Amino acid sequence: MSTGFLIAITAGVICGIVVVAYFVAIDQNKAVPATNGAWAPAPVRTPLIKRFEALARPIASRLPANATGPLRQKLSRAGDPGNLTPSGFQAVRYALAALFAIAGLTIGALLHLPLPSLVVAPLAGVLAAFVGYMGPVLWLEQRISQRRHQIERSLAEATDLLTLVVESGMSLDEGLLSITERFHNALGDEIGKVLREIRLGRPRMGALEHMAETTGVADLHHLVESIVQSDQMGVPIARLLRVQATEMRRRQRQTAQERAAQASSRMVFPMVGCIFPVLWIVLLGPAIIQILKSLK
Repeated sequence: MSTGFLIAITAGVICGIVVVAYFVAIDQNKAVPATNGAWAPAPVRTPLIKRFEALARPIASRLPANATGPLRQKLSRAGDPGNLTPSGFQAVRYALAALFAIAGLTIGALLHLPLPSLVVAPLAGVLAAFVGYMGPVLWLEQRISQRRHQIERSLAEATDLLTLVVESGMSLDEGLLSITERFHNALGDEIGKVLREIRLGRPRMGALEHMAETTGVADLHHLVESIVQSDQMGVPIARLLRVQATEMRRRQRQTAQERAAQASSRMVFPMVGCIFPVLWIVLLGPAIIQILKSLK
């Protein structure tokens, strides 16, 4: 590829960076004059993600409903990172794909390979665009798994705390509030959402059921079902919470025992593939060298 073409690509990238930096500086320093001649404080800046969402709204509006619904559910399970909507998440994917494509084209043009640059650059651009497009999805799945793991690990302790609060004579709402004060993780965030929905007028049991469906944690779903049934049947909720906490502890202990039993079988493959070959080389290596010397 000619040197002029590479210079043109570099100049275009530098110009784009300069233009973006210019507009960012304008947004930071912008002030609106008031009617009395004084300068009012700068308006609230729109986050970059929201700008991407506004740009991608025509594309996202054409997405089918069966694709928008699951994506909205995944974002809710991930804790609504950045207050993203499905259109905003798609905008981030498209933006990253475009940026990665530009970077891939530039790197492919600068690489010196046996293949011609006109073949390497488009392939590198397509591969980088695919990575940029699928990266947010992988990050979202990892965040969902991390939050689910946090909820599973702290749910038994939170149920014990809720049991103590209810047995002391306080209400269920006060017990949920004590969980949000004690647990500063995914479970505390979900309980905080439930309390906010209750303050806005949503029924308590409806808010709890919505939380159980949103998180997708089986133990939490069983706990909420038990609370709803006890509320409908008039069963004392403290006794039910105590039983649920004991059952969660038993399931966690059983899961830990199963993982410990599987650890020995999982260690077989690393030992056979990595340790045993090196061990045989160390033990038989000198003997093989002596045999080869005696044959010469």
